Amino acid sequence: QVQLVQSGGGQVQAGGSLRLSCTVSPDTFNINNIAWYRQAPGEQRERVGYILNSGSANYADSVKGRFTITIDNAKNTVYLQMDSLKPEDTAVYYCNAFRLGPYSYDYWGQGTQVTVSS
Repeated sequence: QVQLVQSGGGQVQAGGSLRLSCTVSPDTFNINNIAWYRQAPGEQRERVGYILNSGSANYADSVKGRFTITIDNAKNTVYLQMDSLKPEDTAVYYCNAFRLGPYSYDYWGQGTQVTVSS
């Protein structure tokens, strides 16, 4: 069974940095595409960005230039590096492994809280 286990997160002051990790198991599962989402209280879930197995990444305008998604295939882990954090980045963050079309799948991490104080 495929599992996505998240780590990282926590509380940081505005302007600070955090890195979230999302480790996919079993390690025989090839990561194709990973997206990061976030959901603030009372808000809809928002896609922060995604990275494809080609290495191509795309980000929401709200985080472009501040957040970076990378993949470490040797560790079967995806990272979300968050810099220059703002209070409005406060949310629960989720990683999502997905594949579209035939043999599609959609797996989610458990979520991790990020709190940015002003």
